Amino acid sequence: MKEYHAKIIDVRHGDNFTVVQPVNIYSCIFGDDCFVGPFTEVQKNVTVGHRTRIQSHCFLCELVAVGDDCFIGHGVMFINDLLKTGAPSYDPQDWKKTTIGNKVSIGSNSTILPVDICDEVVIGAGSVVVKDITVPGTYAGNPAKLIRKKEN
Repeated sequence: MKEYHAKIIDVRHGDNFTVVQPVNIYSCIFGDDCFVGPFTEVQKNVTVGHRTRIQSHCFLCELVAVGDDCFIGHGVMFINDLLKTGAPSYDPQDWKKTTIGNKVSIGSNSTILPVDICDEVVIGAGSVVVKDITVPGTYAGNPAKLIRKKEN
């Protein structure tokens, strides 16, 4: 039997980095003043900007980049494998990246497929983001759609 335990391994981070155990985070980078809640996994090659909060029960897979001043709600799942062969791929060449801009809030229990999300976006709780978001505003639903443009 192989047994694994939640760990923090090879994590680079700025000042005032807070982690609530248990977490499984490894080979990733966090900026200053970041927070990671319990029961969260952040995989290798993920980058998280300054002043970003990741709440409990989240999963940030490889190839995710999150900007500054973001909020990732409870239970948010990021996906990097689109199952193009009809089954999970264990070859990173098949995976796609996700880029989250600055000042983005993602509501609890949302699912984010490989997309680019611009700055100043709010994703409603339980939404599924399947396409790039290029206009600042509020998005919700499955699939997530613009419901209100950001007012200047």
